[in-house]
Amino acid sequence: MHLTGSFYKGIKPMKKKRFLSAALSVLIVLLLLAGCAGGAQDSETQAGDGSVTIAASFYPIYIMLMNITADMPEIEIVDMTQPTTGCLHDYSATPGDLKKLESASALVINGAGMESFMDKVIAQFPDLTVIDSSAGIPRLPGVDGDNPHFWVSISDAMLQVQNIGNALAKLLPERADKLLANTDVYIAKLEEERTKMHEELDGLPGRDIVTFHEAFPYFAEEFDLNIVGVIEREPGSEPSARELSDTIDTIGRLHVKALFAEPQYSASAAETIARETGAKVYLLDPAVTGPMEMDAYLETMDKNLTVLKEALS
Repeated sequence: MHLTGSFYKGIKPMKKKRFLSAALSVLIVLLLLAGCAGGAQDSETQAGDGSVTIAASFYPIYIMLMNITADMPEIEIVDMTQPTTGCLHDYSATPGDLKKLESASALVINGAGMESFMDKVIAQFPDLTVIDSSAGIPRLPGVDGDNPHFWVSISDAMLQVQNIGNALAKLLPERADKLLANTDVYIAKLEEERTKMHEELDGLPGRDIVTFHEAFPYFAEEFDLNIVGVIEREPGSEPSARELSDTIDTIGRLHVKALFAEPQYSASAAETIARETGAKVYLLDPAVTGPMEMDAYLETMDKNLTVLKEALS
């Protein structure tokens, strides 16, 4: 506010003081209002910056999301379960799960019944977008319905990544280009890993294996392995004496040399069978736990490749 000298002419000293005081007050108010307006604009920018939260149902989906949203700090991803949980067969939703979903724009699930424990939780958020990453993937039979362990197959994991990338691009159209570019980059890495594994596994003589539970049918299908026995169809459910006997007979009849337990669970049953048959126990990882790192799945598959090369040679 600029007051010229001529403007003061004719104003008596007392009135001039009061006028200056009033003018100063008006100036302060205007400055404060300008400051508040600036603050409101900053707040509006922060609230309207498009930042979103995307929830993953469990570890392998979280790793996929890490890659799909790489270098996009405005997208926060949260894991609905602890990274040490493993498969979700007996998982129960917690109050913390509800809290994570309160601010989420979408929940990405594996599908095929893997997240059945969350049905009641999801029902409490009718406006929540649920992305089923298994859409369009051919199913193999499981213990109770479809087998949901798609991600253990690299080819199916690639389909899941594509499904998630496409769905997020539709949900966040202003970020579609970056999301789809990240999706392509990760799928290329997965394809490279798949090619390497085929090159090193396809010519190995051993094809018959016994697994710990039903996490590996999709993996076995991809690499032409023959699962001749499953020691424990559900984690934590010890096989009966009859099941142990049948597995031992099968291993003896087919001369199976390798039993594959999982690092997430006890291998006691597999070790019992190994003592009876002379087969060796190896650890094959279905990638349901591990470090929260972008390349964690690829590194797990590298370890599986090393194990399989030794076991099947």
